[in-house]
Amino acid sequence: MTGGTGARPMFEKVLIANRGEIALRIHRACRELGIATVAVHSTADADAMHVRLANESVCIGPPQARDSYLNVAAILSAATITGADAIHPGYGFLSENADFAAMVEEHGLAFIGPTPEHIRMMGDKVVAKQTARKLGIPCVPGSDGPVQDLDAAVAAAEQIGYPVLIKAAAGGGGRGMKVAASRAVLEEAFRTARGEAEAAFGDGRVYMEKYLGHPRHIEIQVIGDSHGNVVHLGERDCSLQRKHQKLVEESPSPALNAEQRMEIGTTVCDALRKLGYRNAGTVEFLYEDGKFYFIEMNTRLQVEHPVTEMITGIDLVREQIRIAAGAPLSFSQDDVRFAGHAIECRVTAETPTDFRPSPGRVAEYHPPGGLGVRVDSALYAGYSVPPYYDSMVAKLIVHGATRNEALMRLRRSLDEFVIGGIETTLPLHRRILGSGDFVDGAYDIHWLERFVGLKR
Repeated sequence: MTGGTGARPMFEKVLIANRGEIALRIHRACRELGIATVAVHSTADADAMHVRLANESVCIGPPQARDSYLNVAAILSAATITGADAIHPGYGFLSENADFAAMVEEHGLAFIGPTPEHIRMMGDKVVAKQTARKLGIPCVPGSDGPVQDLDAAVAAAEQIGYPVLIKAAAGGGGRGMKVAASRAVLEEAFRTARGEAEAAFGDGRVYMEKYLGHPRHIEIQVIGDSHGNVVHLGERDCSLQRKHQKLVEESPSPALNAEQRMEIGTTVCDALRKLGYRNAGTVEFLYEDGKFYFIEMNTRLQVEHPVTEMITGIDLVREQIRIAAGAPLSFSQDDVRFAGHAIECRVTAETPTDFRPSPGRVAEYHPPGGLGVRVDSALYAGYSVPPYYDSMVAKLIVHGATRNEALMRLRRSLDEFVIGGIETTLPLHRRILGSGDFVDGAYDIHWLERFVGLKR
């Protein structure tokens, strides 16, 4: 089996360096390509679905992620002893660790993702922003680089104009991120942001941007190969967030038209083509008053990639594997067609009102089905959700010919979805679907926190 013209033979065995639904998603793509899989797992995940279904499995450590899913030596050893010829990191864990990607390649294995150089470049938010500017991608007004001390922060804030957003240079996910609405609160916000950045990422550097009052979070899905081809697959609207964590994503965005979509997509593709970018990536923007502002690039597969797959019919994980094997993209930009509307709800094992973790045994599990309904989950009745990892346990994705049809299908699917024995955010998603603002598409990145606050 080959990966196409100019490609080396397709992989025989892929090690999946992840867990949960994304590990299962990667396993499925591999099996459809005729590739054997190796599941690595902690002792807490011995009964996980991806471990049960993989051709082989290797225990790589105790429950804590630092001793298992972040244990580079154990993962590389597992790949060696099982004879794997490639590693797919999924998302999270080691997926954006440039040193890990380099070590995978140094061991003669293929890393199913971007090059270590591009991961490192985009992993430093300051360097990423500077690179975006040079490549012609529009950016949020802000500091030219890291802000070294309070005096520099005051000077930068005066130049940018209040309110300002202080952000960690080495990370994301809302950690090391603080808003300063005036000079009076800047010192405390600056000190706190640096402290959080140091604690979370081991790097206390921060930079500053103009704080936008009512933006949407729009991201552009791209994929490129090692033959110079870069294609965009449209946008996803990820504005429904709580503490910078996405809960609902949809495509196309209710805020964009076809002309805007093609314009920003072409800008991103032209930039990444100049970089020689390879594999899947997502360029993220804030969008306000008709303008896009670059915030970061994720050099990996996104949690919300099924939304794009539903409207394009393109299997992103399959393409990732083919590209890593040296094959060219199986489609061009002209081949991409956007059909209908898709929405994804992230279901987490948390209480739906105050978001406290709710691990435990799943007593009942009944996912919804029917035309245009997809559930990505590794749950099953009797499975025990461990308390050690991210709380997301399922993704419900629906597709309809129109946004209204997708909303109706989503409402029906949420009513059918049963996860018993643990608390989940399914009730919150049902409440969101009952909101006129969401139905009308009239929301921004601050909307959900206001909504949750009103509903408590």
